[in-house]
Amino acid sequence: MIAETRPILEVHGLSKTYQLGRQSPHSDTFRELLQRKLAAPLAALRSIGTKRSSNLPEQFWALRDLTFAVAPGEVVGIIGRNGAGKSTLLKIISRITDPTNGSVTVRGRIASLLEVGTGFHPELTGRENIFLNGAVLGMRRAEILRKFDEIVAFAEVDRFLDTPVKHYSSGMYVRLAFSVAAHLEPEILVVDEVLAVGDVAFQKKCLGKMDEVSRGGRTVLFVSHNMAAIENLCQRGVVLEHGRLAFDGGAKEAVQHYLRSVADKRQIGGHVVDLSQLANRKVAAPPMLTRLEFYGDDDQPLTDALPIGGQLKIRVQFALATLTANFHVGLGFNNALGQRIFSAHSCFEPSRPHRECAGLQDFVCTIPSLTLVPGDYTVRIWLEVGYKMVDDVDDVARFTILASDFYGTGKIPWNGVCVLKQHWQLESTGPESDSRSAAL
Repeated sequence: MIAETRPILEVHGLSKTYQLGRQSPHSDTFRELLQRKLAAPLAALRSIGTKRSSNLPEQFWALRDLTFAVAPGEVVGIIGRNGAGKSTLLKIISRITDPTNGSVTVRGRIASLLEVGTGFHPELTGRENIFLNGAVLGMRRAEILRKFDEIVAFAEVDRFLDTPVKHYSSGMYVRLAFSVAAHLEPEILVVDEVLAVGDVAFQKKCLGKMDEVSRGGRTVLFVSHNMAAIENLCQRGVVLEHGRLAFDGGAKEAVQHYLRSVADKRQIGGHVVDLSQLANRKVAAPPMLTRLEFYGDDDQPLTDALPIGGQLKIRVQFALATLTANFHVGLGFNNALGQRIFSAHSCFEPSRPHRECAGLQDFVCTIPSLTLVPGDYTVRIWLEVGYKMVDDVDDVARFTILASDFYGTGKIPWNGVCVLKQHWQLESTGPESDSRSAAL
């Protein structure tokens, strides 16, 4: 009788809650606990006269009663909107954070790449961190040495191998961290959206490596907003909504469930978006982008649809705290699978005057002819000040490009990414055509 294979990962009744405005003592490190105790007298003075009772902190459930299992060799994509609980789940699985309720059983070595810098000591060199990470994973020195050249070659950091990693760029950091995690042969590889930090070529390289890892029989948990990558790399998809399990099944079915669930939430609706109320920001800074307005042909308010080649005008409102001339706004247009189709950026405007501005600003981007193929598209917006991204909001709105007679032939463009004006002319004919014409 053949013994049944046990899951390599079991999540049972998993819940995680945070006290808003106050940290849970169970999730503090010793340093954080000490800092909190020393700051307690000052915090108490500040709270005098406030209406909220310190005895009744507000609770936020990042995860709620989550249960699923993963078999050895499975590649599972974890999907969900920002704040759905994806990163919290991976941190608990990786034993970085403790759950409030429930349990996680891991049967094997696990390597995690959750955010830039995870698992690296900034004062140590790249070489030293490779051996440190290997030791944490339970690898013998001989095993690490056997993989060392492959790790360095994949990461492309040869020249900086003996430089402390605190001097690495975020891209170098991620390249080395991913290379270590993927090459030191853990039974489970956990990868969060951190790959978005790298360039496109490296992202493609990483996806190829994860595919190779999975074909080698190891388990991969992969979080991404790139639905095409989820479909191509994963066999199975787990969709989280507000910390709960909303769907568990095939990767393509999971992607479709996710896209359907967010479609209605991304509508432009009334052509105005209040950015100050949106929480899905990627930059840890005070919100500076405050408002978006969408207009279509003839400057009419755009609700949710635009014909192929229609004009799109987006008015962006933001606040500058101090006088600055070096600021830019970017707009990213993604298709329904999360792939970037087109980017508009104020740095591409050759005639823009660069004068110092402060206070509330209106920046208008006009795209005279948006020639995307019919389908649904989402918008991301970001603000740069002094070459640094200071605000970044994803999924701010959704609009639809309608199937329309762009070419005036009654034929609707149906595939590809964009639609371009074109002209066809028959300039030569064969001898048979000439003879037929002469006979007529």
